[in-house]
Amino acid sequence: MLGFGAITRKVFGTPNDRKIKAVRPIVEQINALEAECKARSNAELTAKTDELKKRYAEGETLDDLLPEAFANCREAAWRALGLRAFDVQLIGGIFLHRGNIAEMKTGEGKTLVATFPAYLNALAGKGVHIVTVNDYLAKRDAEWMGKVYARLGMTTGVIYPQQPESEKKDAYGADVTYATNNELGFDYLRDNMKAELDQMMQRPHFYAIVDEVDSILIDEARTPLIISGPSEDRSDLYTAIDKLVPDIEEEHFSLDEKTRNVTYTDEGNEFIEQKLHEAGILPEDQSLYDPESTTIVHHVTQALRAHKLFLKDQHYIVRDGQVVLIDEFTGRMMAGRRLSDGLHQAIEAKEGVAIQPENVTLASVTFQNYFRLYEKLAGMTGTASTEAEEFREIYGLGVVEIPTNMPIARIDDHDQVYRTAREKFDGILAEIKTAHEKGQPVLVGTTSIEKSEFLSEMLEKEGIPHNVLNARQHEKEAQIVAEAGRLGAVTIATNMAGRGTDIQLGGNVDMKVLEALAADPEASPDEVRKQVEAEVAEEKAKVLEAGGLFVLATERHESRRIDNQLRGRSGRQGDPGRSAFFLSLEDDLMRIFGSDRLDKVLSTLGMKEGEAIVHPWVNKSLEKAQAKVEARNFDIRKQLLKFDDVMNDQRRVIFGQRLEIMRAEDLSEIVQDMRHQVIDDLVDEYMPPKSYAEQWEAEALHEQLKEKLGIDVPVDDWAEEDGVDQEVVRERLYEASDKFMADKTEAFGDGTMRTIEKQLLLQTIDTKWREHLVTLEHLRSVVGFRGYAQRDPLNEYKTEAFTLFESMLNALRVDVAQKLAQIRPLSKEEQEAMVRQIALQQQSMKVAAENDGIAPEPLVEGFDETRPETWGNPGRNDPCPCGSGKKFKHCHGRLV
Repeated sequence: MLGFGAITRKVFGTPNDRKIKAVRPIVEQINALEAECKARSNAELTAKTDELKKRYAEGETLDDLLPEAFANCREAAWRALGLRAFDVQLIGGIFLHRGNIAEMKTGEGKTLVATFPAYLNALAGKGVHIVTVNDYLAKRDAEWMGKVYARLGMTTGVIYPQQPESEKKDAYGADVTYATNNELGFDYLRDNMKAELDQMMQRPHFYAIVDEVDSILIDEARTPLIISGPSEDRSDLYTAIDKLVPDIEEEHFSLDEKTRNVTYTDEGNEFIEQKLHEAGILPEDQSLYDPESTTIVHHVTQALRAHKLFLKDQHYIVRDGQVVLIDEFTGRMMAGRRLSDGLHQAIEAKEGVAIQPENVTLASVTFQNYFRLYEKLAGMTGTASTEAEEFREIYGLGVVEIPTNMPIARIDDHDQVYRTAREKFDGILAEIKTAHEKGQPVLVGTTSIEKSEFLSEMLEKEGIPHNVLNARQHEKEAQIVAEAGRLGAVTIATNMAGRGTDIQLGGNVDMKVLEALAADPEASPDEVRKQVEAEVAEEKAKVLEAGGLFVLATERHESRRIDNQLRGRSGRQGDPGRSAFFLSLEDDLMRIFGSDRLDKVLSTLGMKEGEAIVHPWVNKSLEKAQAKVEARNFDIRKQLLKFDDVMNDQRRVIFGQRLEIMRAEDLSEIVQDMRHQVIDDLVDEYMPPKSYAEQWEAEALHEQLKEKLGIDVPVDDWAEEDGVDQEVVRERLYEASDKFMADKTEAFGDGTMRTIEKQLLLQTIDTKWREHLVTLEHLRSVVGFRGYAQRDPLNEYKTEAFTLFESMLNALRVDVAQKLAQIRPLSKEEQEAMVRQIALQQQSMKVAAENDGIAPEPLVEGFDETRPETWGNPGRNDPCPCGSGKKFKHCHGRLV
């Protein structure tokens, strides 16, 4: 008997059916234009593109132009590739244009589908990005589909790693650009570290179509993209803090050896805070509990860990002036391995050896926040409906299931559950043998390289020829996948997501043609293709008779989506096929979710060795277990995203500010506002509002103004004048600082001063932002402990991150004002010295490139190691004149 839900669906259709039905009239409009498009010459196809662009510029919307654009694109694809898009492919294209995820089964031609919305949206002239999971697919799709765009008079670009800058800029300037998610994200970060507008690669983010959208926006979204680099030299801070730790006594810390954790007690916090004040590391008016102290707290904690948790000759040794870690399991040295987060540096300070610089985050972004930059986002995949909630909540993307061109003829068996892994693998082996003997191709899905190689050994013992596709064979990937549909083929694969090559029954014609032509270059390509097509058709008929592709999964993944991806490899374009999952109670998913109950059921049934239970209830309970795991993983990703959103708001402000600065010709007003704000803050601090003149700290204010703004004004005298209040002082200081900077501008020249202001602003923003990122990382690592005090870590993080951001902006203003006040035109001698210094640096880079690994020549003629007077006059951060390639301060200028 049908339930109410099933009856309703039968009468009214599902919401998905109704969406598909609603766009059918548009497809009919496109089809009605087909004859007209066929009658066009190649030149007229291109001319149609120009006409559509003009109409868009004159106010027609992309929705208005859709039927004509899709019809034009369909004809171009037919002429360029010999492919005529099916109606369901046009439906997929319509939903992609509307900013949805089109769930299309494997083999339904997603690569071609993307050309329709890409062409339509490229008419706007803002650039369209098509995102793929790897560089191979980006290059392949750009080359393949580029033929379609070329017929339409549009340009295609492709982005790949280590690409020359000029080529990359052209690729981003193309109408349609193919790239991987990693390259797009890294280029976005690199762009926001550039100093000139014309050095930036990406245009504003308009429209992106993400292929294998579930893999990119969900699986890979767990890890942020990070550009890191050597940090500023903090060796002095590590050394200074290290000197305080030996004074710490037992009541100042608690040590938990089981969890290898050490923390300060309340007495310890008070003690170390006092010591930091005495050493001048922590300002007198600042407590360890203030947000500004996050970095110092981090250093102090790492110093304690270095002294109390890490023992010399047990956890590490000191060899050749370096701290080398020891592997606790093998007792071997781990040369080159370093502890992260400043801990290794803390141990180096403890042992008194040279402190190597940390790597710090220069810029970072999560995929979630990168892809949310686009005005419109769309995606394609074979499996998205199980993650529909996450797509909707995080990205605002709806999921639409696109019907297949031909009905699915695949038979999906119920899961077979064995008691032990050994029995399961015996069952799998028997099943593979049976299929192989009748010529049915088998695709075996495993969850790890280890299991795929274990199964491979079993097949070798039985003498069954097979291919293994895993991370170790990824270069042969396309070839192995292309062969997987041949008669009697057995292929073991670890993960079938985003392979980009269809499994075609009887073999892949294109691959075979390429192989035949490589073997006999003299052969006629047309004749070879005819012969290969005939051979493949004959073999395909035999494979269809044997039952089509058999997908055999050796385990359930914790995500239903991955299982569906594997299953979807069979039954392509209406082909017959079969899928089956073989499980055991020892599998991870079964072990974690209720294998005890199942074990009792199997025992009650009196199952014999080697028998399996097959029942729809088992499938249902497993799907529920998988749904629970998916929900838990979604919650984890959502929580991580909430923390990153705090940083993302700040990132957008900083990156937006940088862009404005780069676009501006004249920044003198911004700089003046910063200077005036510094004056306001200083006046409020030393002449508090509503205070009397006797309470003013005029002398201290005078010193601060000299130090931070370079102006020497008689504030002490003003304080004694009648009728002078804070506002009068403020106005006089504005006037004095503006005149001081006006005189400086005159000395430099207006154009030079404007350039200096721009470069100084950008450099200071970048430096402060990098420091701020490190501080936020430290805050993120400790804020979780606030939960023990019944406080919400996320709210705490938001509040403190905002306070830290305000502090950063204040420090930025002071830094810019101070540096501008200190700059002065160089004397002739100083200019000559600078020219010599630049020549030294260029020579150093040349030597480093030419003599990689060879003892270099000195950079200064007549350099003598024993006579400092022969070294020239290098700065602390300049290349050492001995030619080593190191900084002077780390080489001959090192303070002993």
